[in-house]
Amino acid sequence: MARHKVEICGVNTADIKVLKSEEMVVLFKKYQKGDLSAKEELINGNLKLILSILKKYINRTDNMDDLFQVGCIGLIKAIDNFDLSHEVKFSTYAVPMILGEIRRYLRDNNSLRVSRYLKDLAYHALKLKEELTNENGKQPSLEEIAEKLEVPIYDLISALEAIRDPISMFEPIYNEGGDTIYLFDQIEDTKCNDIDLDNKLALAASIKKLSKREQMILEQRFIIGKTQVEIANELGISQAQISRLEKSAINNIRKNIN
Repeated sequence: MARHKVEICGVNTADIKVLKSEEMVVLFKKYQKGDLSAKEELINGNLKLILSILKKYINRTDNMDDLFQVGCIGLIKAIDNFDLSHEVKFSTYAVPMILGEIRRYLRDNNSLRVSRYLKDLAYHALKLKEELTNENGKQPSLEEIAEKLEVPIYDLISALEAIRDPISMFEPIYNEGGDTIYLFDQIEDTKCNDIDLDNKLALAASIKKLSKREQMILEQRFIIGKTQVEIANELGISQAQISRLEKSAINNIRKNIN
């Protein structure tokens, strides 16, 4: 059976080694004594941490190679600062640092330009929120934060909304027994008439009749936006096979609707 693989920054993800806990301890001790080759092994042996985090950004239009490289920066910082004496799993320590680097990159490179005033206000508000939560044992209200920062509540809400990542309409928001509800399922379409509704129901019913592989290919192609070559690489089959499966699925949908 062919292993699924994805090429990111020239790295074949199917070949990434995962280090055991005992190996990690040995390598950290070597690196902390100045062995740079041990650091290299630690980086290569923890790349799957980055890949696991990148899964949540798969629906974004950002270049995944860029996000992977940014994640590597977070991983290297975690390796440089990790302390074995704290008896904490490295993954527990590293994931927040990797995620922080990726989020910082996305905020700074957001295509929706946010004014410097709103960014600064939002970051000050988040910092103050953390301080007040630690101090009082509970999260402060927006009114409390606005009062402390001496800004109008409207400005504070606008600032916090401005730095939030845009959410895909196809973001899963609930899953129960394999039935996934997506964000677009909860958005009212005021222009929808009975004919549109009938067509949507017929389309949904037709898609359910497809095989799991056909459904996955259509989702990857037309919702996530991947190319046939990318899907073929992930499944370990040829692009021609993906093309045939895609055409077959679309033809079956047409037959079922008509």
